[in-house]
Amino acid sequence: MKSLTETIQSVPRLRPECVMCVIRKYANKYPESASNWEKVDFMQKVFNIMGNASKTTAIPVLTRDIDQLRYDMFGDKDEYGEIKYHFNEIMMHEMDRFREDIRQAEDPLLYAMQLALAGNYIDFSAVANVNDEDLGKMLDAARDLNFDKDTFEKFRKDLEKGGSLVFFTDNCGEVVLDMLLMEEIMKQYPEVRISAVVKGQEAVNDATMEDAAQIGLDKLVRVVGNGSNIGGSWVPEMPEEVVDMIEKADIIFSKGQANFETFRHCKRNAYYLFLCKCDVFADQFQTDPFTGIFVHEADPRNDSPL
Repeated sequence: MKSLTETIQSVPRLRPECVMCVIRKYANKYPESASNWEKVDFMQKVFNIMGNASKTTAIPVLTRDIDQLRYDMFGDKDEYGEIKYHFNEIMMHEMDRFREDIRQAEDPLLYAMQLALAGNYIDFSAVANVNDEDLGKMLDAARDLNFDKDTFEKFRKDLEKGGSLVFFTDNCGEVVLDMLLMEEIMKQYPEVRISAVVKGQEAVNDATMEDAAQIGLDKLVRVVGNGSNIGGSWVPEMPEEVVDMIEKADIIFSKGQANFETFRHCKRNAYYLFLCKCDVFADQFQTDPFTGIFVHEADPRNDSPL
C-alpha cells in the first residue's frame, strides 16, 4: 500500500467549477483604498496561483496561498479571534443542556452526531452570514438532520471493535459539539481510544490548540496540532508524527467539508461528516445545499472522478 502522503498527492482534486469559484471569491477581495493597478496586479497573481497549481492540490491549499498573497500585498487579513472565542463560549454555555438531551435521546450516539452535524454551520469560509439566530435554529432542528443510516451502522460496528480513532475537528463552536460526540463514543465504546486533530496555525475560524484548551477538549482526549494553516487536513504539510498517528488509526472520523476535500480518496478506514455547502458536492451526492452527508471512504458515492 502507498504511504498516506503518496496516496493523497496522487489524486486529482481540482475541478473547473472549483477554479471559477475561487476566482469569483477573490475578484473583489481587496481594500477599497487599493489603486486600480494594485487590483489588477492582485488578480493577475491570483490567476497565476490557480494556473500553476497541480491538479492534485486541494482548493483549501490554494485559498490559503491566495490569502497570504492578499496579506503580503495589502496587509489585509481577516481576523477571527473574537469570533472564535464568542462561538466557543455560547456553545459551552449550552453544553450541559446538550449533554442532557443526548442522555435522554432514544439513540444517544445518533443524536450526538446530529448535533455535531448541525454545528458544522459555523463555517465562515463557506457560509455568507453566520449568526447566533440561524445557529440556534440549526441546533433546534438537529433531530431532523438525516444522513446515510447504512454508513452509521457500519460506523457503529467499527466502534464495537475498539482500537484507535483519529477525529479531525473543524470549526470553533462546532468543536464543542464534536467534544460531546467524543464523550458519547467513549461512554458507549470504552475500548475506543480517541485522538483529536486541530489546526496547527490560524485558518479562518477553524479550531486550534487554543480553542481546544478553551473548551477543555485537551482534558478529555489527546489533542495534536496538524502543523498547518490550511482549512482542512492536508497531509503533505503535516508533521511526520501526526501522519504516523493517522496511518496507524483503526478509524478516522473527518468532520467538515474542507476536511473532506483535502482527505478524501485516502484509501483508509475514514468516515466523513459534514453539511453540504457546495454545489459540486450537492451534485455528486444528489442532494440539496445544507443537507447532512455521512459517507465512508469506500462508498461508491465518494468515488466520482474529480
